[in-house]
Amino acid sequence: MLKLSIFVFLGSGLGGVCRFLASAYIGRIAGGAGMFPYGTFAVNIVGCFLIGLIYAAVDRGVPMSPETKTFLTAGFCGGLTTFSTFSHENYLLFHAQGLPTVALYTVLSLAIGFTAAWFGHAIMR
Repeated sequence: MLKLSIFVFLGSGLGGVCRFLASAYIGRIAGGAGMFPYGTFAVNIVGCFLIGLIYAAVDRGVPMSPETKTFLTAGFCGGLTTFSTFSHENYLLFHAQGLPTVALYTVLSLAIGFTAAWFGHAIMR
């Protein structure tokens, strides 16, 4: 477990730096601060695509060590955006339990997450 944790640590650091740089660059060229968060949106979509690609490759027998898979998914994609994991979990839920469970998980995650962020801001005001 320690060995895989190190791969998560390294991957998430790289993913986080990529998120920061890409999000700032895209946000700057797409209209700047205060507008629609184009940089975050783009990074989230790229992360979703990458995690889907990686898991699909593994599912189809592409040889990948547990360390590499962990580095790329929980590490890099997780550092790039937790939205990629959220999207992949929704994909798995859809296939295992159907659309009602996906809808519930999505709505609760967004509504409660937004509310929690609101409360965090409210407490600090």
